Amino acid sequence: MQWIDVRSDTVTQPTPAMRQAMFDAVVGDDVYGDDPTVQELERAAAERLGKEAALFVPSGNFGNQLALLTHCRRGDEVILGDDCHIVWHETGGAAVIAGVQLRTIASPDGVLSAAEVAKRIRIGDDIHHPHTGLICLENAHSNGRVIPLAAMQAVAEVAAAHGVPVHLDGARVFNAATYLQCDVRDITLHADTVMVCLSKGLAAPVGSILAGPAGFIARARKNRKLMGGGWRQAGVLAAPGLIALTEMSQRLAEDHANARYLAERLATLPGVTVDLASVEINMVWFRLADSVDVARLMATLTEAGIKANPPEAGMMRIVTHWQVGRAEIERVLAALQQALVG
Repeated sequence: MQWIDVRSDTVTQPTPAMRQAMFDAVVGDDVYGDDPTVQELERAAAERLGKEAALFVPSGNFGNQLALLTHCRRGDEVILGDDCHIVWHETGGAAVIAGVQLRTIASPDGVLSAAEVAKRIRIGDDIHHPHTGLICLENAHSNGRVIPLAAMQAVAEVAAAHGVPVHLDGARVFNAATYLQCDVRDITLHADTVMVCLSKGLAAPVGSILAGPAGFIARARKNRKLMGGGWRQAGVLAAPGLIALTEMSQRLAEDHANARYLAERLATLPGVTVDLASVEINMVWFRLADSVDVARLMATLTEAGIKANPPEAGMMRIVTHWQVGRAEIERVLAALQQALVG
């Protein structure tokens, strides 16, 4: 049986072209700086993201934590949304690795209020206060929402007025650009540094990019080594990363359309509530009625060859990607129909 995996867009298998690129990749020792394929990826990523330089890192989590470590001094304070990925899903790494304090702000639909950010920036040299070392934004947000450019610009202007750098968790920034119908640089210009995942909806097997000013990336390269992220013959991973960056980033509208189709069909099922307005990228969140037998639901999905995460607090998520097309969505819908209707 061919499994359908809708748990996340991190589960994607590399495309046939990526597998061939891995086989053909010219490699060297990247710690010595002589892997030509890694260098090509980093140059391409910097240009695509509108930054001076870029660094290939093992994961998005690694990239975000490397950014915090490189931007901040130990004991600094980082301002960010209370529901962002760095707070919720990076295992408290900010405290362990960078030794910083996270100061969170309520962020409805992932949007940070510039006025609320301004209130929390530490001004002056009061010896009781930590130093505001960084502001973090996230776009697209891990809740599947896309942050308006105007909201990002407003925060960036506040940050610049106080001399505080901005880091963008852009794990799915190409999804955000696709939704906004803009160049990705229209988003990244509102941040000093950006992390982009190549291994989510872009389908590379491993790796993310951290991009920013050349001096920052030089410091981050040393910190990457400190964190155990020095690559050796990493060109075999950079080669599919190039395809992710240049080709797979161009087809995300298909995933978004499939997510919208799924959401509209889900909304017709009994016991399911879908906020269609929240379906902006490749994620569909929906609420199940209390009467739904979750154990039966998950068993039915498994029997149908579908891997899905169970609901949490009544909310369930399905994620589309290059291996989930209309035929796969119909199988998912049929299984859900069977579980919910019988």
